[in-house]
Amino acid sequence: MTFNQLTLKILTPEGTAFEGPVAAVYLPGSMGNFEVLPGHAPIVSSLAKGEVRWRVDGSESALAVKGGAVMLKDNILTVCAQVGS
Repeated sequence: MTFNQLTLKILTPEGTAFEGPVAAVYLPGSMGNFEVLPGHAPIVSSLAKGEVRWRVDGSESALAVKGGAVMLKDNILTVCAQVGS
């Protein structure tokens, strides 16, 4: 992993939905949407219903979530979420 990437892990009750290096992650926080970039300060937050979106090599992917929690530490972003619209 390079300095311009962070590791994203998306965990659901069904298993791991995604794991790998990303350039940016957009999250539906319970107090508003927010973006996580490499080098972001550690954070723990709850998630609201919405989309978790991430960017890899210029292309974007998304996963609809019903809620959950997110934790960032040492450039590893772990998302625990219920999936679905």
